[in-house]
Amino acid sequence: MTQSIIIADNYPVFRAGMARFLAVEDEFRIVGQCDDLPRLYKAVETWNGAIAIFAASLEPSLTELVQRAQTSKVRFVAVLDKTDRPEPYLRYNVDGILYRNASRAEILECLRSVARCGKHVQPPQKIAMAQLESDMIGERARNRLSRKELQIIGLLVQGYKNREIAEELHNTEQVIKNYLRSIFDKTGVSDRLELALFTLHHRILLDAVSRPGRIKSLDMNDPA
Repeated sequence: MTQSIIIADNYPVFRAGMARFLAVEDEFRIVGQCDDLPRLYKAVETWNGAIAIFAASLEPSLTELVQRAQTSKVRFVAVLDKTDRPEPYLRYNVDGILYRNASRAEILECLRSVARCGKHVQPPQKIAMAQLESDMIGERARNRLSRKELQIIGLLVQGYKNREIAEELHNTEQVIKNYLRSIFDKTGVSDRLELALFTLHHRILLDAVSRPGRIKSLDMNDPA
């Protein structure tokens, strides 16, 4: 039986990456992608029995989540940032707890366990090991990149298309495409979505490219 999945996160690249990852798994079916709590609650009302993966950064009321879970039979998996504490979610009996640095294997293990009505919490030792590895990889990537390349990644993570990045940095679109090819080589990714997800996964790199701005939808098909 195929398990319905709802993805709720205020990072469009994280939603897109999770959807792309799960789309190749026959046992899961993406039935909703939400960027805020009202859309998440609407999806929960629509898809009884689904698993809802939600970002802690959406700051939901855990009391309300528990009530909605009881009504709709939806099971919830919380995705935490490295500074978030799991205890509040454990107290409210959330079905699964993952961190943004969770590996694909860890994510699948969690979803399969929750689909069987079990519980899954990313083990602390795995969190620490994953964070150490993530920091090392992020630092190496940051040190390989030029200031201009970091600026480009920062805009890409916010959802800017190549043309918009070019306008922002006063370059041509072809120059930006050339920069992106160099960035892909330095970070070991193959496209814009993978680059955005790589950046979100490695906090040191994300801190280096962060800048204030409006987060827009990421166009996965914008060519590099």
